[in-house]
Amino acid sequence: MTTLTDITNLEDIKLLVDTFYSKVQKDSFIGPIFNEKIGNNWPDHLEKMYRFWQTILLEVHSYSGSPFPPHKQLPVAKEHFERWMEIFTETTDSLFAGPLAEEAKLRAKNMAEMFNYKIEYFRNAEKK
Repeated sequence: MTTLTDITNLEDIKLLVDTFYSKVQKDSFIGPIFNEKIGNNWPDHLEKMYRFWQTILLEVHSYSGSPFPPHKQLPVAKEHFERWMEIFTETTDSLFAGPLAEEAKLRAKNMAEMFNYKIEYFRNAEKK
């Protein structure tokens, strides 16, 4: 059995991101939402995700921007974020073990919860 190591560099980030989004694209529940929104722009999206996670986990400041606005109008609900998190956790746990892997899962969980909250907030505000 191979002993898993922690996330330590950009190559690890790329492995995590590529593996995760490969599963997302094929997922019957959330895959169609991602594939419709991203279309043929997967390479650009993946590059952005490499920079995002590199900034968060490795403190290499290669990402700038606001991650929420592109997600604001997505047709998603809490169960979509739960599935996203399930895939992210499974992927991370299958590839890595250590403090940064745990940090990645915590950051992903916090982001999913915050995005879900904000999307619900904006939907309810628009109904008024």
